[in-house]
Amino acid sequence: MSSQETLCTLALTRMVGFNPRVALHLYRSLGGGQAVYEQRNEVGSLIDGCTPRLLESLKHWDEAMARAEAELEFAAGHGIKVLALNDSDYPGRLRDCDDAPLAVFYKGQADLNQQRVVAIVGTRRCTSYGQDLTRRFITELKQLCPQALIVSGLAYGIDICAHRQALQSGYETVGVLAHGLDTIYPGHHRETAKAMVAQGGLLTEYMTQTEPLPNNFRQRNRIVAGLADATVVVESAARGGALITARIAQDYGRDVLAFPGAVGASGSEGCNHLIRDNKAGLMTSAEDFVNAVGWQSERQRRQAADKGIERNLFPELSADEQKVVDLLQVANDLQLNIISVRTNISIGQLTALLFQLEMKGVVKPLAGGTYHLLL
Repeated sequence: MSSQETLCTLALTRMVGFNPRVALHLYRSLGGGQAVYEQRNEVGSLIDGCTPRLLESLKHWDEAMARAEAELEFAAGHGIKVLALNDSDYPGRLRDCDDAPLAVFYKGQADLNQQRVVAIVGTRRCTSYGQDLTRRFITELKQLCPQALIVSGLAYGIDICAHRQALQSGYETVGVLAHGLDTIYPGHHRETAKAMVAQGGLLTEYMTQTEPLPNNFRQRNRIVAGLADATVVVESAARGGALITARIAQDYGRDVLAFPGAVGASGSEGCNHLIRDNKAGLMTSAEDFVNAVGWQSERQRRQAADKGIERNLFPELSADEQKVVDLLQVANDLQLNIISVRTNISIGQLTALLFQLEMKGVVKPLAGGTYHLLL
């Protein structure tokens, strides 16, 4: 992506006051940040529903562009990737959300579009029960699905427990921050954050010099949910950020699962209520999770490989169909746009190919525009 497009996208984000839905509507309607900038004086005639305040703000880009230039300079000097919405490395699962940020800042090594991503969230005031559940879940999951990305919010309690156990288990783990990448909050987690940059990463939608204000954490929760295939709630009181993340994940059409807790225990009320109200599936182990979200195929494939079983189940395929199959054999359960980028096949042609593969029993569509290669 061109530096000018990234610059204009960052400036646009700044100008709309971090109202992601408005920003996303402008961006998608006109085809990118630079397109909005170039047509800034005609936006009112091109897009219905723009408020007078928005139209007036879009006439004054100088301050926002200067701020965006400074941010790009900081990012370049500190190993930070600026991923705009149309960038191929932008998290594809997040891109599908109707309030996705136009750009994110990322420092790390993990592929944000890898095959399996799970968010693990919970209360900041976790008990030893919650910590034990988190550690056991991640340890068991590593045995069942060796390749997965663990996402959380780097907060006290369940978040940091999940990050640390992921590191210890050999998983990559990404922390979503409620501030810029020029600082780490809370400061006690600085060493863990440093380890995560080498074995995962840190991600935020916020520019530098952004304070970790309460509303930023609520906004941050949507990114935690949007990055993942599924969200696991380990321990939560009757109210809290973990429940907000779970609700957002459900709104996105993603799987939500929760560990039950003792009846009457304040730290488990949130999880128990989610399960009672059918807003989360009940889970007691990583095995439950894998079965619930349909990740067992990876385990079956590994078991077959360990036994030396050769599989030749696919019918005769065209060259382009084989491209898709080859990609999904390496990284299964990919979204349409990611398959298009990695195979260099247009969306229109790819849609027809995937339909043919579905009819042949080779792939099946999943929620969120994702395609799964059948065994």
